[in-house]
Amino acid sequence: MCLAVPGRILSTSGDDPLMRVGRVDFGGVLKEINLAYTPEATIGDYVLVHVGFAITVIDEAEAEKVFAHLREIGELEDLEEAG
Repeated sequence: MCLAVPGRILSTSGDDPLMRVGRVDFGGVLKEINLAYTPEATIGDYVLVHVGFAITVIDEAEAEKVFAHLREIGELEDLEEAG
């Protein structure tokens, strides 16, 4: 099963669209993520991330729904421990 996790973009770097990265906050866990598939993503946006790539931009309400579900099934704690 594949899982995409929402995160909020805190900063971005890189001018080349294929090499652009963002520092993304996953509920307290910070990671650098490739933004090549989401050129429209900007600081403050929420993105769904799968294997290190942002695959789509989502709104904050949808991100919160996913975080709530992950907390409910105990997966958010696993992500925090892995960070």
